[in-house]
Amino acid sequence: MSTFPTAQAVRTTPEGLLWEPSERWVRGRKGDVTVVDSRHPVLVWEPGVPVPLYAFPRAEVREELLRPAKNPPTGTHTGSRIFYDVEVDGELLENAAWTFPAADLADHIAFEWFRRVGRGLDHWYEEEEEIFVHPRDPHKRVDAIPSSRHLVVEIDGTVVADTRRPVLLFETGLPTRYYVPREDVRLDLLQATDHHTGCPYKGTAEYWSWRGESDVPPNVVWSYPDPLPAVGAVQGLLAFYNEAVDITLDGERVERPVTHFTKALSEQRRT
Repeated sequence: MSTFPTAQAVRTTPEGLLWEPSERWVRGRKGDVTVVDSRHPVLVWEPGVPVPLYAFPRAEVREELLRPAKNPPTGTHTGSRIFYDVEVDGELLENAAWTFPAADLADHIAFEWFRRVGRGLDHWYEEEEEIFVHPRDPHKRVDAIPSSRHLVVEIDGTVVADTRRPVLLFETGLPTRYYVPREDVRLDLLQATDHHTGCPYKGTAEYWSWRGESDVPPNVVWSYPDPLPAVGAVQGLLAFYNEAVDITLDGERVERPVTHFTKALSEQRRT
């Protein structure tokens, strides 16, 4: 009889962790070497962290690739005390794996994702689809919906975009993002940069900065040239950080939201 949990219910640990079983087949690799091959992963949410990560039963992890950490960190991952270095083909990935102190998860091992923190396993798959940055949250949805609403975007009082064919992207926990066809954007006022980010829901984004001299943070505009199928409607369209520009929708000014991006944009402005 299987000892793995199958009920789809979020559980809470005394340490403040939330976790629930997942029925997805998940693999984690370093290069071409599979380190994790799990049909019984669990999703774990750490206190104060908005995105989940995976933890895996030990039986589905290649433990022979794990080494006791030489320099384990402190105060990370909800007070975890057992860390592992991962050795693959002679390369040592320091503190790339750990166990949580929670009794519920004592027999599970979690891993760092390279695209999220710059170290750890660099390829992750749910079923046959590669995923990036972090697992997708089953309690979150992303909808990209074409619209005929009148959208105007201004930066420092200058109209940068004016369209009646935006695509509105609704993502749980974030303000609505407005994607604009390139033909309706003043691209001459923007400068392409070499900045890129990855999103497990949308794909890899490219960025532009404002050419003007006003106090506008860099990389304030982005686009997904090859988005994931679920948000294919935004392909090639440009979006602006609501937190840093002025948006008017059907003649009504949209209030600038305060999000976790607000602080990051402010810090970029000062550098």
